[in-house]
Amino acid sequence: MKSTRRIVAALLAFAIVFLTGVVGFKVLGGEDWTLLDSLYMTVITLSTVGYGEARDVSGDPTLRVFTLVFNLICLGTIAFAITSITAFIVEGELKDYLGRRKMEKKISRLKNHFIVCGGDETAQTIVQELLLTKRPFVVVAPSADKLACLRELGEVLFLQGDPTEDAALRKAGIEKARGILVSLPTDEDNLFVTLSARALNTRLRIVAKGLELQAHGKFKKAGADVVISPTFIGGMRMVSEMIRPAATTFLDMMLRDRKRTLRVEEVEVGAGSELEGKTLAGANIREKTGALVMAVRKAGSSDYLFNPPKNEKIARGDILILVAGHEAIAVLRKLSAAA
Repeated sequence: MKSTRRIVAALLAFAIVFLTGVVGFKVLGGEDWTLLDSLYMTVITLSTVGYGEARDVSGDPTLRVFTLVFNLICLGTIAFAITSITAFIVEGELKDYLGRRKMEKKISRLKNHFIVCGGDETAQTIVQELLLTKRPFVVVAPSADKLACLRELGEVLFLQGDPTEDAALRKAGIEKARGILVSLPTDEDNLFVTLSARALNTRLRIVAKGLELQAHGKFKKAGADVVISPTFIGGMRMVSEMIRPAATTFLDMMLRDRKRTLRVEEVEVGAGSELEGKTLAGANIREKTGALVMAVRKAGSSDYLFNPPKNEKIARGDILILVAGHEAIAVLRKLSAAA
């Protein structure tokens, strides 16, 4: 029996013993015993205080036997309660309970965060990347063992629960979330979570793992923005290692550099920001942040201008694609934020 259940059982036993004592003393004591007398005898017996008796029980054998048995029951109940509370503290469940409450409060305060569904190897990679790039997120997974592995990666907010249930997604703050990454063991579960997530938040960006390429169309119809195939990605990586090893090695070094976290990032230019209306040369992005502008996607367009010239003018709604570290991106987001 878990410690928490034992504590509940101990409290229930206390209540039953208390009522038994009050009723027993009142019934067996006769008309001379008031309810206050019965309460008094029950309390001093349960608490083992040992004050004087409210009434003399020595003249009534039945009442003496009841008092004797009641004392033994009280001692057993107290011993059971003490061991239950001790186990609750020693086994760490009290610490876990307080930790969960604290974590749930942190999760309830999250906004524009990401939700990671699952605890497999793919989810571990997702969590590691979100930690490195300092993005707010919460993990929802049914397995305590998988969550324990994820917690070893760093400070991770998590909920143990079934991601296919709406209650778990709501507890993770899906109505306020920016996006959800779905990485469960089967396409059926991933598809179900995609449907639920889209229904709960129509503005949510959904990236789902699709094991079967034939099922990607169903994911799109269910509301997924992007469907990722581990098999396809793995095949592309193997080919890249074969035909462009130097480029692949460079990207690996960039992704795994322990001294600084470099990533290909994107920044959208807001209305009235410091970057709006300036050219790339005039904005001095590289000088101010160290970030390298690789491409620009103009507002309202799906095309990208690769290696843009220095006289390219930055407009509201443009998206800059850059190679930068986390600190540089933080500065750029402030520069590009709407006034």
